[in-house]
Amino acid sequence: MRVAIIDYGSGNLRSATKAFQRAARDNGISAEIVLTDKAEEVAAADRIVLPGVGAFADCRAGLNAVPGMVEALEEAVHGRGRPFLGICVGMQLLATRGLEYGEHQGLGWIPGEVRPLEAPGLKIPHMGWNDVRAKGHDLLPPDGDAYFVHSYRFAPEDEGVVAATCSYGEEFPAAIISGNVAGVQFHPEKSQGYGLALLGNFIEWSPS
Repeated sequence: MRVAIIDYGSGNLRSATKAFQRAARDNGISAEIVLTDKAEEVAAADRIVLPGVGAFADCRAGLNAVPGMVEALEEAVHGRGRPFLGICVGMQLLATRGLEYGEHQGLGWIPGEVRPLEAPGLKIPHMGWNDVRAKGHDLLPPDGDAYFVHSYRFAPEDEGVVAATCSYGEEFPAAIISGNVAGVQFHPEKSQGYGLALLGNFIEWSPS
C-alpha cells in the first residue's frame, strides 16, 4: 500500500506526512507514505492526498506548475479509481471554480464553487476547533472536534455529496465525498485523535 502526498509547494506537508505515518502505525496498517512532486509516482500510487494552504488561485497555479501532475491525477483518480483525499484548499480545488480574489477554475471533479464564508459578527478566518457532524459515511469517524483554518467554503451543486457539516456563522460542508473522491475542510493532521482516525480510515478505504 503506497499513499502519495502531493508536494506542490502548498500545505502542511511534513505534518501531513507524519500524521499519515502515525495513523498507519497506530492501526497496524502496512503502508508506505511518500511525499512527492513526481507525477509518475502519483500515477502509480494506491491512495492520493492533495493538501492545500493559502489562496485558491495560488494553489491551483502551484499544482499546474508541476509537470504532468494534473494529468497524473486524472489518470489515477478517474481512470483507475484510486481513492483521493483533498485537505482544506486541496478539497476546495475539487470545485468547478473558486471566487477568491476573482474567478479561478478548479479541477471540476465535484460541481460547485468556493465562496466566502458568511459569518457576521465572527472573526474571519474561521480558526480553531469546531464540531464536525458526520452523516454516517464509512470514511468518516463519528461526530467529533477538528481543527479549521479557512475563510472560504465549498458550495456544491449537489448537496448529496456533503458527508459532514460544521457551523460557523453558517452551516458549511466539513467533508464532501463523491465516489472515490473525498475532501475535508479541516486539517486532519492537526486534529489529534479525530484526524488520525480519519487518516487511518482513508488508508483502508475501499470506495463502493
